[in-house]
Amino acid sequence: MSLPLADRVIQLAYDPGISPKGGGLPGLSVLKNVVNSINMFGIIAVVGALAVSLGVWAWGHHTGGHQAEANGKKGAVVAAGAALGLGAANGIVAFFSTLGSQVH
Repeated sequence: MSLPLADRVIQLAYDPGISPKGGGLPGLSVLKNVVNSINMFGIIAVVGALAVSLGVWAWGHHTGGHQAEANGKKGAVVAAGAALGLGAANGIVAFFSTLGSQVH
């Protein structure tokens, strides 16, 4: 026996009433601390990668190594993009989380 169309639409529109809430699970502060540490590690790694890329770029430019110069440029752009992503990660997630909570 199949359900009428109206009953199926009502089942699809059911709101389970779930929303993110802090403090519900133990260890949340530890998890936040771990994620903050991973983010800081990533930022420090990006600083190193940027320094190496800029060094390769300069070395390639002064020695006439066009391939090394191009790779240094690419590395610098990738490192800058990674720094942008790491720095904006919290804002990006917050933006899309807020946007997603507005869908009804």
